Amino acid sequence: MAAAHRRTLKESHLHETPAKGSDPEALPLPLYLANAVVLPIFFSVVYYLLLQWREKIRNSTPLHILNLSEISAIVIFLASFVYLLGFMGITPHSEEIMDDKEIIEDTDQLMLKEDSRAAAAPKNKIMDCQLPWSELDEEMVKSVVEGKIPSYALESKLGDCGRAAAIRREALQRITGKSLAGLPLEGFNYDAILGQCCEMPVGYVQIPVGIAGPLLLNGAEYSVPMATTEGCLIASTNRGCKAIYVSGGATCTVLRDGMTRAPVVRFATARRAAELKFFLEDPLNFETLSHVFNSSSRFGRLQTIKCAIAGKNLYMRFTCSTGDAMGMNMVSKGVQNVMDFLTKEFPDMDVIGISGNYCSDKKPAAVNWIEGRGKSVVCEAIIKEEIVKKVLKTDVASLVELNMLKNLTGSAMAGALGGFNAHASNIVSAVFIATGQDPAQNVESSSCITMVEAVNDGKDLHISVTMPSIEVGTVGGGTQLASQAACLNLLGVKGASKELPGANSRLLATIVAGSVLAGELSLLSAIAAGQLVKSHMKYNRSTKDVTNFST
Repeated sequence: MAAAHRRTLKESHLHETPAKGSDPEALPLPLYLANAVVLPIFFSVVYYLLLQWREKIRNSTPLHILNLSEISAIVIFLASFVYLLGFMGITPHSEEIMDDKEIIEDTDQLMLKEDSRAAAAPKNKIMDCQLPWSELDEEMVKSVVEGKIPSYALESKLGDCGRAAAIRREALQRITGKSLAGLPLEGFNYDAILGQCCEMPVGYVQIPVGIAGPLLLNGAEYSVPMATTEGCLIASTNRGCKAIYVSGGATCTVLRDGMTRAPVVRFATARRAAELKFFLEDPLNFETLSHVFNSSSRFGRLQTIKCAIAGKNLYMRFTCSTGDAMGMNMVSKGVQNVMDFLTKEFPDMDVIGISGNYCSDKKPAAVNWIEGRGKSVVCEAIIKEEIVKKVLKTDVASLVELNMLKNLTGSAMAGALGGFNAHASNIVSAVFIATGQDPAQNVESSSCITMVEAVNDGKDLHISVTMPSIEVGTVGGGTQLASQAACLNLLGVKGASKELPGANSRLLATIVAGSVLAGELSLLSAIAAGQLVKSHMKYNRSTKDVTNFST
């Protein structure tokens, strides 16, 4: 690709600037016209030669005996083949070709013409480098552009992750001809993501973080960090937090805590698959399997194994505790140990995959909705009548009716799977991004059913959210990055719990559920009061002229 890009640069210069001492009309054909001529010729002579050789084979004529037309066809074939092999078009005169140094020096000028975003960029070699540039860096960029050094190998060759990102970024701009001027490069610790968070970085995306709260949950107050670009979301969640706070707070309970992984294996017969199912689910074998599983980790502890059969295929859903880690890697290591053990006991077992989608990870699934995955949490609050009227600007009866027709009946009409809520995913995603969770696991973590009832003779409002599969951790992955670690620290759940393994991750799950409760309460109230469109026009449709704002 780099070579093709360099040829494009050469062609661009040849088409824009006449060669020294030559007439512009004497320039070679453009590359696309040369290809349009050579390609049909190439395939035509190949087709002709194949037909001729087929006739010779049928007539038992030696292939090396050629007539004039066949000799001409072979010559044309070789010439066109050499052209295509080099992909150089019609060879221009040497004085009309710019050398590599001239091409690289003019690369930025060409990219400025192609990308209007770079119109204000300085006209020098480096398009938008934010770090000091050296001759060695320039040579490394050239090597990446020319394909001599793979982009993914820069960190190991340079021993400097920040420098590797800058060189990769510049090479990418030269290869694509597109500017990355709006994507920040400096101010990020690229060493922290090496080998665990992100490969081949060229910068980082900025997402604003706001605070909702205080959220009064189980007697403690939390300021909830939310990373989002959706206007009105944090303001709405903050209003829900206020309503909960002045009503006495919310109560949250963790029902289950266990991450799952479900490999799929195959046997020659369904009967044989059933034998393994009975073996795994026999309580007498659980101690042995637990010992094999638990030997892979200090914190991973096998809880249950549930199996499902589809013909001669067996799906085994392992559930285990994972301490304060989200736990996908931990449970996978334990499952691999058990698979190695079972292969000895059942040598005819064919392991198809360590994950057979019966887990189920990053996909909406009934098994997660019913059995749970990660942390299963229920959170509730009673909102007083006067708070419903003064803070939420609606009434209890309207909220009860709206929840029934929208979150319950409406979701059922849509065939929802775990989506019996107003916008749980909004809050889950924002908290996940702020605290370094896996954003893709928002899919199952946002499974939620919101219940709203009138209590205390219809005067007050009882609201609850039940979330069976919140998948969070406070160690590993993105939680170690500085920004995300700061948000976890704000919540008091940074790192592993020293007193009780898993306590921090369970507390984080309750904070997520409590934030969802606040968000559900506020949005339902806005819809019931007819304020949804008005509030979004106020907070999500700015009329300010931001064209001159600095990036």
